[in-house]
Amino acid sequence: MKPIRLTRHAREQCGERGATEAEVIEAIRRGARQPAKHGRESSRFNFAFAKRWQGKLYAIKQVVPVFKEEAREIVVITVYTFYF
Repeated sequence: MKPIRLTRHAREQCGERGATEAEVIEAIRRGARQPAKHGRESSRFNFAFAKRWQGKLYAIKQVVPVFKEEAREIVVITVYTFYF
């Protein structure tokens, strides 16, 4: 398996959107991949959450990293999260 590296921007987005680096890695390894813009890919994975995010209780947190698979590593460009 290729190593996964998060860019500074991706790390910042994790912090702002409530994802962890471990969740991003798991989403890439286990999630459903699909094509994204500019030759990139995204991967979606749902995590059991059952916590509050920004004052509201959510059962599921979906982590969606956008990444580029290169020859020697996977580079995460940004990270989105969805709560429901």
